Amino acid sequence: MDIKDVRVCVLRIEGTNCEQEMHDCFKRLGAKPELVHLKQLLGQDVTAEDKRDLSDFHCLMIPGGFSAGDYVRAGAIWAARMKSALRNKLVDFVEKGYPVGGVCNGFQVLVELGMLPGFASSIAPEPEAVLTTNESDRFECRPTYLKHENNGKCVFTSRVPKGKVLLIPSAHAEGRFTFPLDRQEALVGRMAADDQIVFKYVDPEGNFGGYPWNPNGSPMNVAGVCNRKGNVFGMMPHPERVFFRYQHPDWTRERDAKGHGDGRLLFESVLDYICEKF
Repeated sequence: MDIKDVRVCVLRIEGTNCEQEMHDCFKRLGAKPELVHLKQLLGQDVTAEDKRDLSDFHCLMIPGGFSAGDYVRAGAIWAARMKSALRNKLVDFVEKGYPVGGVCNGFQVLVELGMLPGFASSIAPEPEAVLTTNESDRFECRPTYLKHENNGKCVFTSRVPKGKVLLIPSAHAEGRFTFPLDRQEALVGRMAADDQIVFKYVDPEGNFGGYPWNPNGSPMNVAGVCNRKGNVFGMMPHPERVFFRYQHPDWTRERDAKGHGDGRLLFESVLDYICEKF
């Protein structure tokens, strides 16, 4: 498939606020992204012309923000609306190998949907993990360093060498990726064994560290994960906010405003995958 034919659904509802940046990242690389409201996929309160089907797209992206005001839990309402009406289509989409990505609030949605970590099935009957309140008990907005830990399973990071450290900003209040405490160590170990851990928070030298380098207190510094197949991916930091080098906070010190930002690699990776597979 040629990149100009790749159709990307950037989903949104009330409260999302990063959809335009995500849309523009794909558009700059030559793909065909479209901003799609959830009601268009559900066929609710829209004209026949505006209705969309998940099968119209090659990639589904869920952006950041504060969907439905983050009531109940971050991402819970959005996930419930999707699961109640789109579950079978989502399962079919994932099992055919199409990629699904979630950033920040989108990661929270995928966890609430039961699509991540995806131990037992494409969509678990109930959430297997949770993205809960930061240990600092406050909203954390800061540059964060991420080390790529994946061995090649994740389709969103194929262009990122293992061990490479990326600078990607975080902005969240509920980003601590946790399991039930009595099984947490075992389940994190299971994810590591299955190559499902994609990114971990590190300090500027690439060493694992606590706060503020780990802005939310996630056990084992987990910042991004994928499902067992590698085509469903979620991360808390925002790659769409560092597509260009001049978006990095250190660009004035480095006197380097040209070139690519660290986030661009993720968008290029998933487009590579789609073009090669479909």
